[in-house]
Amino acid sequence: MSEFTSAVDLAHQVGESMFSADVASRQTMGMELVFCKPGQARMQMRVTPMHLNGHQICHGGFIFTLADSTFAFACNSHNKVAVAAAASIDFLKPVHLGDVLVCDGEEQVLSGRHGVYDMIVRNQKEEVVALFRGKSAQIQGTVVPV
Repeated sequence: MSEFTSAVDLAHQVGESMFSADVASRQTMGMELVFCKPGQARMQMRVTPMHLNGHQICHGGFIFTLADSTFAFACNSHNKVAVAAAASIDFLKPVHLGDVLVCDGEEQVLSGRHGVYDMIVRNQKEEVVALFRGKSAQIQGTVVPV
């Protein structure tokens, strides 16, 4: 596995590389990458005034983006470039100003070039606020050189 001692180390390197270049998640949204492991990722985000909609709750698009970003890290963790082929989300509870959202993503199936990943978004009270399912397709290339 080249300079990487394990699949865990490789996934960590993939996560660090992608996150350093991810202006949308890091700077625009204020997300943090907690970890990237083979087939898994965790990200978190504090809800700020810029995330609120006209009802003064977190705009669903921001929750979707947190889950979608977590999905991206999970499905690229094997160092094969993967993109979203489809995604859906169920919003279960409102999210409020100051809430800290944690999204856990996990690979359910990886078969050939296609994968299915589930994301669970929780608030700081451990309440599930959204469920997201993403389907990935691998394309040419690697995230980090091997």
